[in-house]
Amino acid sequence: MTKSVPDPYFEILAPAAWTAPAVFNSAHSGKRYPAELLRMTRLSAETLRKSEDCFIDELFMCCADLGAPMLCAHMPRAYIDLNREAYEFDPRMFSGELPGFMNTGSPRVAGGLGTIPRIVAEGEEIYRERLSLNDALQRVEKIYRPYHRTLKALIDEVMNSAGQMLLLDCHSMPTSATSQSSVDVVIGDRYGASCGEEITVCLEDILRAEGLRVVRNKPYAGGFITQNYGAPNLGRNALQIEICRGLYMNEARFEKTKDFESVRAMLRHAMKTLLESLTQLAAPLKHAAE
Repeated sequence: MTKSVPDPYFEILAPAAWTAPAVFNSAHSGKRYPAELLRMTRLSAETLRKSEDCFIDELFMCCADLGAPMLCAHMPRAYIDLNREAYEFDPRMFSGELPGFMNTGSPRVAGGLGTIPRIVAEGEEIYRERLSLNDALQRVEKIYRPYHRTLKALIDEVMNSAGQMLLLDCHSMPTSATSQSSVDVVIGDRYGASCGEEITVCLEDILRAEGLRVVRNKPYAGGFITQNYGAPNLGRNALQIEICRGLYMNEARFEKTKDFESVRAMLRHAMKTLLESLTQLAAPLKHAAE
């Protein structure tokens, strides 16, 4: 498979042999909070973690043992959100006017959760002062663009080899995220626009067989990554999966609970079943494992 140069901002967890037509992605589990952010923020380091998909990379890193790579961010979502367009910028955050090419009017920007977030998950303002535009642009050039080039390269490699693929974009959600407190997993396929129905139903059935309570698209239908990389008519399928944090961690203390290992084992079994099903659907991998 594609060899990656070590990068302080992200890494590829590579399988010994790439045998499954899939790529896993964890864009919000990064926890390397830069000193620059800690100097500029009005929040404690612990409060910044409210936007973090804690331990999601660990829950899904079994994919490498099962024959598929995972791209993992090291930089936290509070610093730069990789599940956004490159330039979803909030004018309220910056000194001076923003260039006209920036998307300043998206719902995500309005909510304070653009490419450079203004708030953490529960609405608390991150920064004490307005930011310089140059600083934000450097984050995009140094972190965002290399990350997405790497993700695209992984997707292209498996597509060239197998002719179709699944991108599984892995996230977590707070227990309070759904109006139905009994929901364990939300699968997002952007209402059918990012993934073929057969694959979406397959994943839902597998998770339900594990005893999980699964819903589709509400409240999370999928973000920029599923929208940008999902094109089921071209064989490029993308699903977002949100795991309820209450299943495996203490949300107030950002700590794993005693259930963490059992949840990880359950997800490993589910992903093994999913990847075996995908392999039956796709053409044999020709060179991705080389």
